[in-house]
Amino acid sequence: MPEEITTLKNVLVTGGAGYIGSHVVFSLLQTRRYKVISIDNHHNSHSVALDRVAELAKRDLPTNASELDIASTVIDQHKCDLTQPEQIRSVFEKYGKGGIWGVIHIAAYKSVGESTEIPVTYYLNNVSATIYLLQIMDEFDCRRIVYSSSATVYGTPPIIPIPETTRLQADSPYGKTKVMSETIIDDLCHADQRWRAISLRYFNPAGAHPSGYIGEDPRGRPGNLLPLLAQMAVGRVKDPVLKVFGNDYPTPDGTCVRDYLHVMDLASGHLLALEALTSDSNIFGTSGAHYKAYNLGKGRGMSVLQIVEAMRKATGFNYKTEIIGRRRGDVPDLTADPTLAEKELGFKAPQDLETMCRDLWNWQTKNPTGGPIHRTLLAMHHLK
Repeated sequence: MPEEITTLKNVLVTGGAGYIGSHVVFSLLQTRRYKVISIDNHHNSHSVALDRVAELAKRDLPTNASELDIASTVIDQHKCDLTQPEQIRSVFEKYGKGGIWGVIHIAAYKSVGESTEIPVTYYLNNVSATIYLLQIMDEFDCRRIVYSSSATVYGTPPIIPIPETTRLQADSPYGKTKVMSETIIDDLCHADQRWRAISLRYFNPAGAHPSGYIGEDPRGRPGNLLPLLAQMAVGRVKDPVLKVFGNDYPTPDGTCVRDYLHVMDLASGHLLALEALTSDSNIFGTSGAHYKAYNLGKGRGMSVLQIVEAMRKATGFNYKTEIIGRRRGDVPDLTADPTLAEKELGFKAPQDLETMCRDLWNWQTKNPTGGPIHRTLLAMHHLK
């Protein structure tokens, strides 16, 4: 019989109300082993997302749920700016020294294009915030971190699919903030062997929770392809034509290729990484420093035009496309080699592109103008 759990581990998630954060928080709550503390400044997210996550978790409780089970569905939400150390410290002070078991650090600005226009803002928000967080974690004896990195750290990679041993040579300021933050965490783990850290290099998260109750709801015009296509189909983005940046890349149809994985599969990867930070984990070997980086992807690339076709099937919307010039910072092919994460963490990304598009469209049609505006749109009995 599994050992009975008598206390919940406190886990802090930065950017918990965001697209990836909310699905990661849901996966943590599903285990009924963690108490989630979320900090988010709502720059690109809405607090209602976590209200919905808590509702989903409560719905999934067994009829004979224990007090501990019920407690695990309550999220401790804090509005907090990671570039303000005193705000971070106030959250840690609530739990005291050793009170927070580990951190999943997701919060960051994440637009490649925008980062080329306001690079200093990106370095301040993504790198300085990470340094402040690490300093305060150390102050409060919290030395386990799962870091949300990105495939952009590889720049234009020499080998496809991309192994983790590829040199880090980001092309955009956004990607460089991820390389810098990974380097800082790696250096810290080499300097102080009490630290344990895993960087997760995401490829392209897509889809939504199958209930349609949480999903990607960016403020303003979406910067990523799939949410843009969903908002075009639902009439929220009025552009009649999708502009495709270049069709002369060395790929099967000339358009950029990306490795898409379902956001629920990505969320499961965070849970596996967090569980690999325990003191009895053997993933770090005997090298001394407890730091590793893993790719999270499917290992299969899809082109821009293939994605458009998949969304056409899911939505029934007749997308019109126009090929325009290449965009600065775009890389022809970013396809993961996920072998290491599969072997060492037990990571799997089984859900296919059709499922991602279907779940995204389910979310978008139930929330045509975004989650917060329709916060009472979905009664719980409408959930699948």
